Amino acid sequence: MDEELRSLTERLRQESAGSARYDRLMASEDPDELAGVLTEPGQPLWARELAAVRLGLAGDRRAFESLVLFLNHRDPQRCASAAYALARLGDPRTARAAAALATNELRVAYALHPVRLLTRLRAPESVPALITTLRRRLHPHDPYRRVALACVEGLGTLEDARARPVLSEALAHPALAEAAVRALSRIPKQR
Repeated sequence: MDEELRSLTERLRQESAGSARYDRLMASEDPDELAGVLTEPGQPLWARELAAVRLGLAGDRRAFESLVLFLNHRDPQRCASAAYALARLGDPRTARAAAALATNELRVAYALHPVRLLTRLRAPESVPALITTLRRRLHPHDPYRRVALACVEGLGTLEDARARPVLSEALAHPALAEAAVRALSRIPKQR
């Protein structure tokens, strides 16, 4: 079990107050039982998250909608666990959903994990969504610098020449300038 999964399971164990239900869901090898948790009314949030993540890590696409909802959750830990599972799910809808969340100005406060997921996915939607999100963050006194920085770093990782103009604009912002220099240095020069 890697560190991210260990942290998730420990957090959910605490949320469940160490319940027998938690132990049963952790031990279950039945994907139908886990999928049932996602649709049965009255399930606690920790149980839905645990079921969605376990299904996502197993490549069961029944987890997709729940994981996307968690990716857009107000709790950053839930967003991180959803991004972790979605990156491994292998559902072709993931990049489109992450791009929609990353570029939604009404939910920009929760865009950090969708931005990071887009970088991980390296999907056709990734670069355009990161460019759009970063461009919107380049006005004075924007409160979402972490989202902007994640966009800059992601665009550097993706090394796509389409990002050069917006990364050049980011140079004028002290909180982003150093990362923008690094990102620009990774993008091949146009000939």
